[in-house]
Amino acid sequence: MAAYGESGSGLLIIERILRDREGIWRQIGEERDLGKLTKQMLYSSVVALACYGAVLGASSSVLQAVLSAAKLPLLFLMTLAICLPTLYLFNLVFGARLQVKQALALVMVTITVTSVLSLAFAPISLFFLITAFSYEFYKILNVAILTLTAFVGLRFLTSGMRALNEHTARLAAARRAEKERIEREEAVALAALATPDENAPVSPAPAPAPEPVPVGPAAQVGPVAAADPVAPAHGGPGQPLVMPDGRTIYPLAYPQPLVPVMRQPQAVPPPLAPGERPASMTLLNVWILLFGFVGTQLAWTLRPFVGSPGEPFEIFRKIEGNFYVDIVRAIGELFS
Repeated sequence: MAAYGESGSGLLIIERILRDREGIWRQIGEERDLGKLTKQMLYSSVVALACYGAVLGASSSVLQAVLSAAKLPLLFLMTLAICLPTLYLFNLVFGARLQVKQALALVMVTITVTSVLSLAFAPISLFFLITAFSYEFYKILNVAILTLTAFVGLRFLTSGMRALNEHTARLAAARRAEKERIEREEAVALAALATPDENAPVSPAPAPAPEPVPVGPAAQVGPVAAADPVAPAHGGPGQPLVMPDGRTIYPLAYPQPLVPVMRQPQAVPPPLAPGERPASMTLLNVWILLFGFVGTQLAWTLRPFVGSPGEPFEIFRKIEGNFYVDIVRAIGELFS
């Protein structure tokens, strides 16, 4: 599968993404040939979006079909250019290890999946265009197709970000293990240096000093000093105590001292370095909403994609209203 993944190119990159997505995530995580991978996805996306754009504009005229074929890839690429710096810089602020090429490759996977799936819906769109054309219905149908395919593409984005986070965690664990191994080797080396050499000559131990000989009354040690009727006789450590009245008390009879058991503190893992922190999935979801809002507003700015019947050909229309109000109005007219 890995060999197959490396050979995919051009339009076939979508087959690799769908069949070997783990290999795609691994390649992005390892930052291996990302330039080539991104170019393949860019080529595939532009061709697929141009074909689907031509289907959108075919409802009006040939000129509209050619214009929509150029504007639909431009719409996705401009949305990417506007939103990519936000994704990259926000991850840097939160300390995630996400390079520009990795972020670009992840978003290009989303655009590639969206564009090729949209192209797969082109026959359905053409079918309704030929058999039961209604401008409002045709516009809502294609908006629904693009929304569905974009949702699937964004699912690939979240899956890829999770895989990239797991790859980052594995790299961080490997670096920590390598650091601990080096520290252990250094500790063993220092301990070996501190151990004395067995072959080195050992200096003789100094002779013990002679005990002082008591002088005066302290020298009178006899039966009187040992015959203290109060002090108990003790045979030494672990031996029973013989009291003056003849009772014998064994050491076990004494209460054992309570030794406090000190609980070992649990090891607290060190905080992750900025290069080892995973990307925030919450931040990614916020960015996805931002990407959707920017894309829809940009699509409204670049309209028309589906030319209105009975109106003259226009490259761009006057900016008025917004995308969501127009869709609600179209749905109302469709069911009125």
